[in-house]
Amino acid sequence: MGLPLRCRLPVLSLLLLAAGGLRAAERSSSGSSSGSSSAMEELATEKEAEESHRQDSVSLLTFILLLTLTILTIWLFKHRRVRFLHETGLAMIYGLIVGVILRYGTPSTSGHDKPFSCSQEDRPFTTLLVNVSGKFFEYTLKGEISPGKIHNVEQNDMLRKVTFDPEVFFNILLPPIIFHAGYSLKKRHFFRNLGSILAYAFLGTAVSCFIIGNLMYGVVKLMKLVGQLSDKFYYTDCLLFGAIISATDPVTVLAIFNELHADVDLYALLFGESVLNDAVAIVLSSSIVAYQPTGENTHAFDAAAFFKSVGVFLGIFSGSFMMGAVTGVVTALVTKFTKLHCFPLLETALFFLMSWSTFLLAEACGFTGVVAVLFCGITQAHYTYNNLSVESRSRTKQLFEVLHFLAENFIFSYMGLALFTFQKHIFSPVFIIGAFIAIFLGRAAHIYPLSFLLNLGRRHKISWNFQHMMMFSGLRGAMAFALAIRDTATYSHQMMFSTTLLIVFFTVWIVGGGTTPMLSWLNIRVGVDPDQDPPPTNDSFQVLQGDGPDSERRNRTKQESAWLFRLWYSFDHNYLKPILTHSGPPLTTTLPSWCGLIARCLTSPQVYDNQEQLREEDSDFILNDGDLTVTYGDTTITANGSSGPHTATTSLDGRRTKSSSEEALERDLGAADHEVTSRGTRLVFPLEDNA
Repeated sequence: MGLPLRCRLPVLSLLLLAAGGLRAAERSSSGSSSGSSSAMEELATEKEAEESHRQDSVSLLTFILLLTLTILTIWLFKHRRVRFLHETGLAMIYGLIVGVILRYGTPSTSGHDKPFSCSQEDRPFTTLLVNVSGKFFEYTLKGEISPGKIHNVEQNDMLRKVTFDPEVFFNILLPPIIFHAGYSLKKRHFFRNLGSILAYAFLGTAVSCFIIGNLMYGVVKLMKLVGQLSDKFYYTDCLLFGAIISATDPVTVLAIFNELHADVDLYALLFGESVLNDAVAIVLSSSIVAYQPTGENTHAFDAAAFFKSVGVFLGIFSGSFMMGAVTGVVTALVTKFTKLHCFPLLETALFFLMSWSTFLLAEACGFTGVVAVLFCGITQAHYTYNNLSVESRSRTKQLFEVLHFLAENFIFSYMGLALFTFQKHIFSPVFIIGAFIAIFLGRAAHIYPLSFLLNLGRRHKISWNFQHMMMFSGLRGAMAFALAIRDTATYSHQMMFSTTLLIVFFTVWIVGGGTTPMLSWLNIRVGVDPDQDPPPTNDSFQVLQGDGPDSERRNRTKQESAWLFRLWYSFDHNYLKPILTHSGPPLTTTLPSWCGLIARCLTSPQVYDNQEQLREEDSDFILNDGDLTVTYGDTTITANGSSGPHTATTSLDGRRTKSSSEEALERDLGAADHEVTSRGTRLVFPLEDNA
C-alpha cells in the first residue's frame, strides 16, 4: 500500500489536479493483476499515446496552415499594392478565426476530474507521485487555478495542445527575430544617428516605463474605489506593466517605410529605437522583478532596494552585452583561422549554432538572451561576415531572414489564437482605457522632450513632422506579448496580459493601417534613394570641402557620425578588424615594431595580396591594385598600404588625399560607392616624393 494521499500532496497541486491542469504518465507499477487486465491497460495506454500524438500533429499543422495562408495573402496584397493592412495584422486576423473555431466548434474530449483537499502542505511541488491502486503516476505542475474557476476549466484537449509554453517564445521564436535585427543593421544611418537612438532607447524607455507605471497605479486605485478590483495589484506590478508595454515593435510602419523608401534618417531612428528598446524593456522588467524591499511591506518604496534594482539593470545589460560581443568575436576567430570557408555547409551550420547558443548561454548564466543575441548579431555582421565564403554569406542572410519572417508571423498568429484559447483572461474596461491613455502620454513624454534636447546638439534637426511620425509609430508587438505571457500566474499579471493583447491588436490594425495616410499628411519624403541625404537646411552645417554631391554626402556622413563611434572607430579599423577578419591594414603597419612576430601571426595573408575582397554593402572597400589611387569628385582615395595608416598623398592636380583611416570610416558607413566604375572616376598615378 502506498502512503496516504493526504500526506503526500500539497493543496494547490490537488486543486490543479481537480482543474485538469496536470498531465499524467505512468512511471512504474507495483502489486499484482491478472494477465488479461494488464493487456487491456497497455492497449488503452497505447491508444491514449496515439491520440495525443495525433492531436500534437493537428495543432502544429494548424499553425503551418495559418502561415501558409498568410504568405499567400501577403503575395496577393503585394500584387495589388494593398498597404492598409500589414502581414502581421493579417496573421492576427487568421489566428482569431482559427481561435473562434477551436473555441466554439470543437467538442470537449475529457471529463472533469474529482477535486481533493490537502491541508498539510503550504506550497505546490513541480512534480507529484500519486499512488492509485498500487500504481504510481507522475504529474507536472502547470499553473494555479483560482477557486472560483475550478469547475469552469476548459476540458478541450485540442485547446490545451495549441496553448504553448511561454518559454517556447523566448527560447525558440525570439532569438531569430532579435538576431536578424542586429545582423541586418545598416551601419551608415544607424551610426550617424547613434546618439539620438541611444537616448530614445535608454532614457526614453525608462521615462515611458515610469510614467505609464505611475499613471496605471492611479488607475488601480480608482478601480479599488469603485469596486472593480477583486484581488491584489501592487505598485511594482504597475511598473512591470509599464516596462512590458514600453517595448515598441513598429514592424508594420518599418515595412511600409521600406516599401515606400521613406526618409532614411526617420527609418534609422525608428528602427534603431525599436531594436535597442526591446533589449532595454526586458532588462528593465527583470530589474523591477528583482526589486525586493525589506520589512513587512514588500511592495513599498525602499531606497536600498531601488539602487539594488538599478545595479541589477546595469549588471544584466552589461553582462549580456559582453557575452554577445565575445561570442561574435570567438566565431570570427574560428572562421578566420580555420579552413571552414572551404566547406560552406559546415561554415553556415557553425555560424547558426554559435549565434543561437548566445541566447541560451546568456539565459543559463542569469543574463538576458535578447540583449546578448542582439549584440552578437551586430558583432557577427561587423566581423564574422567578412570571413565567410560567398555561399555562406548568402545563406546566413537568407536563413535568418526566413526564420525572422516565420517566427514573427507565428507569434502574431498565436496572438489572435490566444484571445480565445487562453483560459485566464481578465478584461477590465477601466484598466484597458487607462492603459491606452497612459501609453499615449508616456509616448508623448518620451518623444517630444527628448527630441527638443537632442536638437540642441544635432546639426541636422529632428523636425516636427519626424517627431509626430515617431509618436504615431509607437506600435506594440511580439516583445510586449512575449513579456506579458511569460508570467500569468497571478490576478494582476493575467489582467496585464489581456490588456497587452488588446493594445497590440489596436496598434497593429489601426496605427499600422494609418501609416501611409500619416506619411502623406505630415509631408514626409517617400521614394528616397537610401544613399541620398535630405537637402541641407539653415540649421545644418555647411560643407567645407568638395563641390560635388558625392563629396557633400561623404562629408555629411563624416560630420554627423556620433563622436563616440568615431572615437572608437580608429582603434577598431587599425587593430580589431585586422585581428578578427581578412580586412583592414596589416598589423605590421599599425603595431609597434617590437610586436612584429605577433603582427605577422595575426595578420591574414589576404590582407597583403588582396585576394579576399569584401562585398558586403556596409563593409570596407579595398582596391585590388595597391599602387592605384581613385578620385571621386574632388577627393582622392589611395589604396597603397605602404604609405601607412595615417599618411596623405597628393594627386597630379595638387589635391591632398585623406588618411586611410578616414577613408575606411567613410567606406564602412556606406558613404563611398560599392563598385569601381569608369564614370566619374579618374585614375591617378602616385607621385614620387622627391621634394
